Amino acid sequence: MAQRDDEFQYIDEELKELGLDGPAPSVRRDDLTLSTGTLGTLVWGEHPEIAFLHGGGLNAHTWDSTVLALGRPAIAIDLPGHGDSSWRDDFDYSPQTNAVAVAEALDALVPGVPQNVVGQSLGGLTGIALAGSRPDLVKSLVIVDVSPGIRFEDSAQVRDFLAGPQVFPSREDIVEKALAAGIGSSRRQLERGVVLNTRVRDDGTVVFKHHLANPPEGVAPSLGDFTTLWDAVIDSPVPVLLVRGSHGFLPPDVVAEFTERVPRAIVVEIEAGHNVHEQKPAELAAAIGAFLDSH
Repeated sequence: MAQRDDEFQYIDEELKELGLDGPAPSVRRDDLTLSTGTLGTLVWGEHPEIAFLHGGGLNAHTWDSTVLALGRPAIAIDLPGHGDSSWRDDFDYSPQTNAVAVAEALDALVPGVPQNVVGQSLGGLTGIALAGSRPDLVKSLVIVDVSPGIRFEDSAQVRDFLAGPQVFPSREDIVEKALAAGIGSSRRQLERGVVLNTRVRDDGTVVFKHHLANPPEGVAPSLGDFTTLWDAVIDSPVPVLLVRGSHGFLPPDVVAEFTERVPRAIVVEIEAGHNVHEQKPAELAAAIGAFLDSH
């Protein structure tokens, strides 16, 4: 598990990077015991109005800088199999399955209060699935660098980073591998993320906390057929913002397909890679804030 006493140690550093003055906002960990297992959550402030869902292989802390820059009460959730959430015996981390756990968490934390759901990558697809299965929980959708039409196999970043052994001699080795794969633009940001997303084993080696890096023997990672999510986002009446990283995973034809199928969607492009929220948190927060203020 993460170093619980230290998981908020970087907040003051991130505030300084963002150029924000004043004391850090209140934040607490609230891990929930649900029918699907434990689900880790971070609750920022009181009366949350935004629910943040991270991408595959990340965790709730990936949103820290974005939440700080946005300055609104929020919930950041560790998706099943990630962060401090339970691993699933069936190794099913599809958006539809994730959405069941997210719905149960929102029912427990903010009963009767629809959330503005912000999701990146797998979290964005989970947000779409949530809007389809539990529309009462979703006030609006912000989808970051993902679409039901995404082709993850086109990304050399994913192939390079997931290739090879997932046991490392040190956290610094993980940072170096991520930089070599073109993931992240700041060594310091990567260092923080690696501390919060790994654990050191008794023998001193380091492994990721998420289950995707530790699949059951003989089982290949599979997140399902994303194209089945088109109906959920097309049929939902909620406002939609699609944020594209200019160097991310959405080529122009996939963005064009999204806007054709979801004509109500607003599209914003930010100069960043796939992890827009980590590379350009202030810019993403500004886009989210403008979108929320518009409806």
